[in-house]
Amino acid sequence: MITQTEPKTTREEVQLMGEHLVTTVKKLIHEGNVRRIIIKQEEHVVVELPLTVGVVGVLLTPMLAAVGAISALIANCSIEVERVEHPVEVSVPESK
Repeated sequence: MITQTEPKTTREEVQLMGEHLVTTVKKLIHEGNVRRIIIKQEEHVVVELPLTVGVVGVLLTPMLAAVGAISALIANCSIEVERVEHPVEVSVPESK
């Protein structure tokens, strides 16, 4: 029998300067396990980027352009990253 648990979601927050915003977001997108990126200035949400498995490069281009425009306007900001850790399938022997 194979058992599988629900995916685990973790959150982390990174403080950075506006000029590093685009490169950091690009790196997070390429990691593949990021579900959502929230860009904040102080406690105000500036933009929220939901990322799904089906997001492809064509759809990312406008998002990255928006992040670039935001980074020009923001000096200090934080990025809240929501990651999904997919469970490992465990094979449990059946009792007879």
